[in-house]
Amino acid sequence: MQVDHVVCAFCGCVCDDIRVTVEGGRITNARNACALGKSWFLNHGAPSDLPVARIEGKPASLDQGIEEAARCLAGARYPLIYGLSSTSCEAQRKAVALAEVSGGCIDCCTSVCHGPSGIALQGVGEPTCTLGEVKNRADLIVYWGSNPAESHPRHMTRYAVTPKGMFVPEGRKGRTVVLVDVRRTPSARAADIFLQIRPGRDFEVLWALQALVNGRKVDAASVENTGLSHEALAAMADRMMRCRFGCLFVGQGLTQTRGRHFNTSAAFLLVRSLNRHTKFALMPMRGHGNVTGVDNVLAWQTGYPFGVNFSLGYPRFNPGEYTVVDLLGRAEADAALVVAADPVASLPAKAVRRLAEIPVIALDTHESETTRCARIAFTTSTAGIHVGGTVYRMDNIPIHLRKVLDSDRPSDEEVIGRLLARVKELKAC
Repeated sequence: MQVDHVVCAFCGCVCDDIRVTVEGGRITNARNACALGKSWFLNHGAPSDLPVARIEGKPASLDQGIEEAARCLAGARYPLIYGLSSTSCEAQRKAVALAEVSGGCIDCCTSVCHGPSGIALQGVGEPTCTLGEVKNRADLIVYWGSNPAESHPRHMTRYAVTPKGMFVPEGRKGRTVVLVDVRRTPSARAADIFLQIRPGRDFEVLWALQALVNGRKVDAASVENTGLSHEALAAMADRMMRCRFGCLFVGQGLTQTRGRHFNTSAAFLLVRSLNRHTKFALMPMRGHGNVTGVDNVLAWQTGYPFGVNFSLGYPRFNPGEYTVVDLLGRAEADAALVVAADPVASLPAKAVRRLAEIPVIALDTHESETTRCARIAFTTSTAGIHVGGTVYRMDNIPIHLRKVLDSDRPSDEEVIGRLLARVKELKAC
C-alpha cells in the first residue's frame, strides 16, 4: 500500500511530499525523503518490543505508570518539563497546562539552540517570509553559520537553491548562493561564494556589513581581524543591496558562539537596513521537526517562547534563570518530565548529574540515554507515523500530520493529558 502526501517531521523542513510504502504493518520505503527522513520513517515505523511503561526499569501497565508519574509531579516542589520539540502541538498544549498546574518551569530545546534568535526577535523584530516566497522569489541565498547539506538535506533542493520558482524560472542558474562560516563544510560545494570568517567574529562582520549598507565608511583596519578583507565585505554588501529578493538563513554557528543574541540582533538589523534598498528576509534554520511549533504554542499560551516559570501562578520569562541548563546546573529542579528529547545525551555534564539525582519521567518513541536513566519511562507512538496532529515548519507555517500506521502505544498527547488530569486531582487533595 502506498500513502501519498505524508509529512516528514524529522527536521524543520517538514517536507509534505513524501510517498510512503507500507507492507506487513511496517514502512518499507519513503520516496522523496532525504537520507535522514528515510531513516526516521523506517526506524520509527518498525514495531517496538519495549513495554508501554517502566517503573525503576521494570515493566508496568500504562495506568501504573500514570499514577506513579502523577504522584511524583504533584509532590515535587519545583518540577521541570523539558523537550517537546519532536511531538505534536496538541501534546505541547497539554504540557503547558501541566506546567501551570504543577507550578514548575517548562522549557524546550530552543533554549540550547536558537534561543538567541528568540531573544533578538523580542528586541528588534524579525523581518521574515515563508519558504514558498524563497522558492518563488529569491535570487540571493545566504547561509550563515549553517550546514544545510548535512543538517537539512532537502532545504537546498526543495526550497532555496535548485527549485524553479515563479520569478526565478531558471532555478539554480538564476540564484547566487553565499555561505558564511568559520570552516569549509560540505555545503560549500553548493555555494557560489564562500566567505570564511574567524571564529567569534560574526558580530563584527554583520555590524560592518550594516554600516556599508547604510552608506557609512568602514575603515579597512577595523575589519582586518574578522578574516575578511574590506573589499570582500564591500562586495558582499553591494551584492545584497542589488539583489531582487534575498534571504539570510542563520544557523547555530551564529547563535551558539561568542555574542549569541547580539549576533542574531545584528543579523536582524542588517536585514532591516537592506529593506531600504531591496526585498530581504531572514529565517533561523530550526532543527527538530516541531521546535518551531513549541515556540509558537508557548508564545500564544504564555506570551514567551521558552524558559517559562509558573511558580507564582502566572508565567514569567527569564533566560539564564528559568532555562533547563541553568535550573539543573543550580540543582533547583527536584523532578523532571522529559518529552520527546534526550537531555542526558545532549546537555552539559553538570545538568546531567542533577538529572541522575532527581526522579525523571521520560516519554519517547524509542530507547534513549534519558529513558534508560528515568525512574518512569513511557513508550509512546510517533507523531506523523502512528498519530496525526499539527507541526510548524521553520517558517512558522502549520502543517497537518497524516497517520500512516496503527499503534497500540499511547500518544504523547494522551499520556500528558492523563497526567494533567491526575495531577489536578492530587493537587486538589
